Amino acid sequence: MNELPSKPLSIHQGETRHLGAHDPNYERHFRAVSQPIYQTSLFAFRDFDDMANAYAGNPGGPIYARGDNPTVMAFEREIARLENTEASRAFASGMGAISATVMALVAPGDRIVTVHNVYSDAYRLFETILRPMGVEIDYVDGKDTDAVIAAITDARLLFLESPTSLTFELQDLEKLATAAKSNDVITVIDNSWATPVFQKPADHGIDLVIHAASKFLSGHSDTVAGVVTGRQSLIDRINASTFPYLGGKLGPFEAWLLLRGLDTLELRMQRHALNGEYLARNLAVHPQVSSVLYSGFSDHPGSKTLHGHSSLFSIILDDAVDIRAFSNALRIFRLGVSWGGPESLVVPAAAVLDQKYDVSAFRHFKLNPQLVRIYGGLENPEHLLADLKQAIAVGLKR
Repeated sequence: MNELPSKPLSIHQGETRHLGAHDPNYERHFRAVSQPIYQTSLFAFRDFDDMANAYAGNPGGPIYARGDNPTVMAFEREIARLENTEASRAFASGMGAISATVMALVAPGDRIVTVHNVYSDAYRLFETILRPMGVEIDYVDGKDTDAVIAAITDARLLFLESPTSLTFELQDLEKLATAAKSNDVITVIDNSWATPVFQKPADHGIDLVIHAASKFLSGHSDTVAGVVTGRQSLIDRINASTFPYLGGKLGPFEAWLLLRGLDTLELRMQRHALNGEYLARNLAVHPQVSSVLYSGFSDHPGSKTLHGHSSLFSIILDDAVDIRAFSNALRIFRLGVSWGGPESLVVPAAAVLDQKYDVSAFRHFKLNPQLVRIYGGLENPEHLLADLKQAIAVGLKR
């Protein structure tokens, strides 16, 4: 059973954002308070010389929307501002961002070090695409900072996720970033869980920050997108290699939806933090809950870079609880694999362990079949807790 913090967690107060303050084209947009959607596939040149200059490497603006689009560029600028980074590149999915980033930075013969319980599709990318290409992949316990530092001495890239998917283990970003720099290792982190509201990895030395923008950045369960942000030189490498040729560009309408989501990100994350803490604290003392995997209860050094804790965490139910009966008894929570929208969701590990994939992260990391990932949406937390409690009670009556 987890030892509860002695006082409630504080809510981080972030920045205010609005279009006029940060968009250099604000006046050209007729001072609109919402970013216009440039729903176009191409941009015409003024004359021959304008076109020749663009193809000589001196474009005066966007050329073709598989590359740049003003609405997408506005989203990329905003992410760089929120994460305190130099540049960003947006993609059609979070895996698009992960794939293009990693494949731009490693080559056959290179070595990637990543953490146990890394995002399942990132694991499958590493194992089904990169390893057969001759890239070596090593998985290390991210909680053990010394073990990670020892593992990266001859690595090319360190891929982090703090906290990790499903088990929510933290890594000490500051120490790992310092060690990586001294070994000329590029650091990449999936920051989808914390968002820039609760964690800014670049402030602690991480080179590149990735978001599955479909999640909290969007906030409405109506967009699939990804983005990577960080040092200009590394974004330039992505722009010069994988981005233009893999074709995973973000569309202008999706970028507009993401900009809309960013308007309410701070407020939504505050509510998610409150709901998450309320659920975690109450479930931690439930007699049929063996443990609660919640970053707010952790005293790991990695917690010092977190300014708050979201509503995504896991519980491990007692063996007496039938997971199928528990899941089917839920009335407010739905069974769904994503998170970040207004609706509350659960992922029972028992439902995903027997995957069709030949390479399964869930089997590789030996996920506990009694684990249930909880995502608290924006509903009343008392109602959410009552729903979980009644479903646990049904699970005991098998």
